[in-house]
Amino acid sequence: MNMKQNGLVDPLNKPGTCDQLQEMGDHYISIGDHLQAKQCYEKAAMLDPDAPEPYVGLGILDLQRGYLDDAEIAFRVACRLDPNCSRAYAGMAMAAQKNADYKKAFEMYLKCLELDTDNLAALLGLFQASCQMGSFAKVIHYLELYLRMHPQDISVKFTLAALYVRESHFEKSRQALLDILTVDPENKDAENLLEEVDLKLSQTKQVGV
Repeated sequence: MNMKQNGLVDPLNKPGTCDQLQEMGDHYISIGDHLQAKQCYEKAAMLDPDAPEPYVGLGILDLQRGYLDDAEIAFRVACRLDPNCSRAYAGMAMAAQKNADYKKAFEMYLKCLELDTDNLAALLGLFQASCQMGSFAKVIHYLELYLRMHPQDISVKFTLAALYVRESHFEKSRQALLDILTVDPENKDAENLLEEVDLKLSQTKQVGV
């Protein structure tokens, strides 16, 4: 990669700005160059000690390398610098999830989503933590919020439909599945679940008669 052609700085040859170094750190993480990424984030933190983003980068780096305690410390620093840093809470949630502390992961994902309802990674993480805990009410709420902004996201809508079934909200599930089939008539998963939902609705009506 030619850094000049891409408008980026070489952190080893030029000081750059905090944002440029952050961008380079993110790039190096994406290609698996952890040493270069670490140098970029550390230099960015030195240039702007009050910026949370370099510590989020360091946390993600430690998370990828399996240094969960170090990752949590970095994310905590980012939260202290900016209590509204949603990415830092998501990072703490991921670290907790890897440590099998699903209750803490659930709480941190919720905090992240309170700040950024559009964070799909946090939404999926919350769903995974909820599966471990057997509690889906909060997930349903944030899936509904997400779909208000992304109504055509079929995969998220199908997940919501399945959760509605688990919570016995069959009419809501049926409507979500019909919405999916309107957009994607060949969606077999939605078709099969709709058959199951219609059967449950029929059984419910019979019991109520």
